[in-house]
Amino acid sequence: MASSEVSMYRDCVLAQKEAIPAIYGDVDFSILPERYVSGVDLANSLPSRYKRYAQSALSDPERVANIRNYTMMGDGVADAYAALIPEYGFRTLVAMLEDACENGIDAVSNAPKELVTFIHAMEATPDWVDMDLVEKGARQERIPLVTISPFAIRGAFIATFMNKYTALPMTMTGTLSDSKSARRVLETASFFTATAMPGAMARFGRGFQAAAKVRLMHSMVRYNIMQSGEWDVATYGIPIPQVDQMPAGLIGIFLLSFKLLGKGRTHFTSAERERVEMARYRCFLLGLPQDLLGETPQEIVDLIMARALSLREEFDDDTCGELVRGTMDAELLDDPSVRGRIHSWMERGFSKYFLIQNFCDGKTARAEEIGIHYRLEDKLATALTILVIIASSGFYTLGMRIPGLRSLLDKKLVNKIASLLDSYGHADFITDASEYKLAAAK
Repeated sequence: MASSEVSMYRDCVLAQKEAIPAIYGDVDFSILPERYVSGVDLANSLPSRYKRYAQSALSDPERVANIRNYTMMGDGVADAYAALIPEYGFRTLVAMLEDACENGIDAVSNAPKELVTFIHAMEATPDWVDMDLVEKGARQERIPLVTISPFAIRGAFIATFMNKYTALPMTMTGTLSDSKSARRVLETASFFTATAMPGAMARFGRGFQAAAKVRLMHSMVRYNIMQSGEWDVATYGIPIPQVDQMPAGLIGIFLLSFKLLGKGRTHFTSAERERVEMARYRCFLLGLPQDLLGETPQEIVDLIMARALSLREEFDDDTCGELVRGTMDAELLDDPSVRGRIHSWMERGFSKYFLIQNFCDGKTARAEEIGIHYRLEDKLATALTILVIIASSGFYTLGMRIPGLRSLLDKKLVNKIASLLDSYGHADFITDASEYKLAAAK
């Protein structure tokens, strides 16, 4: 290996080339991709209220090195299994994985060693995981999943699409630019909702299986795109690298941590710690390394900020705009009842509000530029939705503090989550190379 490769990336990154040549064999690990920028340069252009967080994020050379390395790293065990597509076909790989998750690896006849390694890696629960805290955290997660998520799933899903360097894999797979947008939004909602059910992330829980299938889906995308010869590593790096898994898995506790630091707090309460540990374990199941999972509010904010500061900002309308508009226009739930139509009206209006506040700097004009129109009816829908969210969240939060009422309300929340999962439909978590639009990468 060239000395430049050794000095730029760690051995675990370089090892991908020989371990999984079908995906990484042609990758030049002597370069930094265009998507990766010096965080210091970007930090200087930030609003003053963010600069102090940027300075903290970039203060640790080890943290900066972690972000750089995981920008060029995929999911070793899932990638190795996905590389078996030519031998088994993608549907057989999915079926074997489902069987292994539901019945144990021994139930899979002639299981390939790559599947055995994949399952064993997920079963190897780290010492830092306290499953009691995870279950308590899941109980807390049920409140926002019931009261907020049904209205915010579309808006939150768009985060990946606001930057061309992270959005391109979605464009190339052809799964988010047309009617399939709704399916992917609902699959994402289904995954996070399923992990909050009682026992969902235990070895044979529904969340465990969903995490395994999400990992395989991402690895299949990497395999298919890299096999196509259409992916530009020098520009985009590795498709769906580890650092791009961070926002989805950690956004909730990042926002919590950011809020706490703003109040001068540096530690989580016991209840907050439960939420944090639930999110961290879910990220472990999704394949994220511990290096990317902070423990304290400061560590969590520093990691997310360091990742954000390493990602070159560029919005390309042909890529990003198409995905945003397609997702916002998609019909998520087909419920013709009066209640269903009202919910759809509220959800669509609130999703636009969520997009504007979180990804358009709070500026309606910015949303208009990318084809998202926030009209009076949307504002009315947003106002009603916020009132409903505040009332329902307050009711459950207060009720869960009352010992005699806690168990009854939790059962109610579990039933509501089960209903949500039914409405989201069956989540396949698959990717079919025949649907890809690979010319989009040129």
